[in-house]
Amino acid sequence: MGCCQSSFQTETHPEKDQTQQQQEPQNHSQSSPGAVPDPAVANGVPSFSEFSLADLKAATNYFSSDNIVSESREKAPNLVYKGRLKNRKWIAVKKFTKMAWPDPKQFAEEAWGVGKLRHKWLANLIGYCCDGDERLLVAEYMINDTLAKHLFHWENQTIEWAMRLRVAFCIAEALDYCSSEGHPLYHDLNAYRVIFDEDGDPRLSCFGLMKNSRDGKSYSTNLAYTPPEYLRNGRVTPESVIYSFGTVLLDLISGKHIPPSHALDMIRGKNIIVLMDSHLEGKFSTEEATVVVGLASQCLQYEPWERPSTRDLVATLAPLQTKPDVPSYAMLGISKYEEAPPTPQRALSPMGEACSRHDLTAIHQILVMNHYKDDEGSNELSFQEWTQQMRDMLEARKRGDYAFRDKDFKTAIDCYSQFIDVGTMVSSTVFARRSLCYLFCDQPDAALADAMQAQIVNPDWSTAFYMQSVALAKLDMQKDAADMLNEAAGLEEKKQRGVKGS
Repeated sequence: MGCCQSSFQTETHPEKDQTQQQQEPQNHSQSSPGAVPDPAVANGVPSFSEFSLADLKAATNYFSSDNIVSESREKAPNLVYKGRLKNRKWIAVKKFTKMAWPDPKQFAEEAWGVGKLRHKWLANLIGYCCDGDERLLVAEYMINDTLAKHLFHWENQTIEWAMRLRVAFCIAEALDYCSSEGHPLYHDLNAYRVIFDEDGDPRLSCFGLMKNSRDGKSYSTNLAYTPPEYLRNGRVTPESVIYSFGTVLLDLISGKHIPPSHALDMIRGKNIIVLMDSHLEGKFSTEEATVVVGLASQCLQYEPWERPSTRDLVATLAPLQTKPDVPSYAMLGISKYEEAPPTPQRALSPMGEACSRHDLTAIHQILVMNHYKDDEGSNELSFQEWTQQMRDMLEARKRGDYAFRDKDFKTAIDCYSQFIDVGTMVSSTVFARRSLCYLFCDQPDAALADAMQAQIVNPDWSTAFYMQSVALAKLDMQKDAADMLNEAAGLEEKKQRGVKGS
């Protein structure tokens, strides 16, 4: 999934995103975006939606300090956590301080505005949460750290010159896209806001497209790096964003966080070579460096109107992309993301074979044949519990069984839901059957949730793991599906050994 040549073609007038807004959180589980020809397209990004606080607590292990990925960790005013949803998709969750956004409606409106944006060079916003005083944003999680880490705290190799030019170009394209979509303001743009995805491609964090609070500061960096007009009036303008982009260019040029005033003095004195990162060991084009230094100088002009536009940034940096066929991960010196082989390592039972083929009809036949044998002994009921409600609940299950047998899956879902919602009895088989019904109805998120519930009820039941593998495969999460299929086969193998040994 490395970068191809079309990934870095310029589009100064990207088409508007056609992604439909959907409020159902069932869309969270699609695969992460890859490189595409049109910068305004980000395939596989979930539609923006509202998350429940319970889901985000579960995803982040109740906002554990171990999950904090913020630049300053616990010292940051608004913390960012790494999390994993039930569908196994990794997310980044920004948790605002109490009362940062007192009006939930205003927060939701701001979030929905940013959530409409979809671009391959953005770490896109996929959701939000308003619950009591809690205000949270949910974005795609990028696994390969920040530009600051790769520039200032690298271990194996520094970023090569061509990759630095690629970073500058991609971020310029992201800013130009946001500006063209009516979001020209970006708050506190710096090297920590640029993050790298699984392919090593640079992305601009969507969190900077919203303020840290309704009336709060937009810049948390040292005053030496803050646009001069912001120091005068406290307002962020499109020109302020260009100034901040100039500071990022300085970071890329020098490999250090140099105050703009100091860098400008060096540029005026024509000490460009002295400004360049010594770790590059001279492996850069002087002509290209001169262009980038000149662009940085323009961005850092004291008067806002003397700075270039985002379109100018793209036009200047596009001709400098000289290695379009080299994937970003190679230039970053990281390993290529590899999908695990889809085939399991263990021999499979008929149920395992059906699940590995994603053969829903065969799975249905097996579940009908097995009936409720795996639920035996899981619900011992006293005479006092045998109430009219109980009889009604069992009648609902019976109607669900008839509908399931006859492949009337929507009716089966309704009947099984009545049985489950009462909660007096729990049945792993009912969860597995409803999971399959959801798969037939093309609702893999709901199918995965039910298969996981079946595992909770019966932790060593291989069918629960098999159903999860099918749902994960339908969600295009092939590595996780293969792992789950192998785990299910292992449980079956363990059970067979137990039977033989008894």
